[in-house]
Amino acid sequence: MKKALIVVGTVFGLYLAVRAIVELFVIDFDDPTTYSKDWGGPSLAGVLLVHCGPGVLSAVLIGWALARRRAAARS
Repeated sequence: MKKALIVVGTVFGLYLAVRAIVELFVIDFDDPTTYSKDWGGPSLAGVLLVHCGPGVLSAVLIGWALARRRAAARS
């Protein structure tokens, strides 16, 4: 059960990370009408925080888990 939860969590985390990267290419930073009605809007900072924040957090957590696993394998 624990391994299945790890796999599901990793897949969901990777989805959030890819979505965060794609979001940077989808919105037009110079045109506020492309993001003003999105979650976190009308400010660009709010939109980026809501749409990219979870992806950045998941990437950090996945990287931390991989580093921990690699350190445990060495010792």
